[in-house]
Amino acid sequence: MTERHPSTTHVLRYFAYDHLPPHLAEVSAPFHGLAHELVAGLPDGPELTAGLRKLLEAKDCMVRAALDKAAEKG
Repeated sequence: MTERHPSTTHVLRYFAYDHLPPHLAEVSAPFHGLAHELVAGLPDGPELTAGLRKLLEAKDCMVRAALDKAAEKG
């Protein structure tokens, strides 16, 4: 990756999923891919950072939903 603004790289690191158990990594992985695709195609700036933060919030919600699903199965 070329040199990016620190705010871009700071948010982008939270899309990593290799530390998650497989059932959560499966949910998180598409968000990682989309975040990296967007960063590759868009310029740094406040809108990119805001969009990445919102995407991160959505990813976190989906991972929590997967946790709820796993808890229901018991």
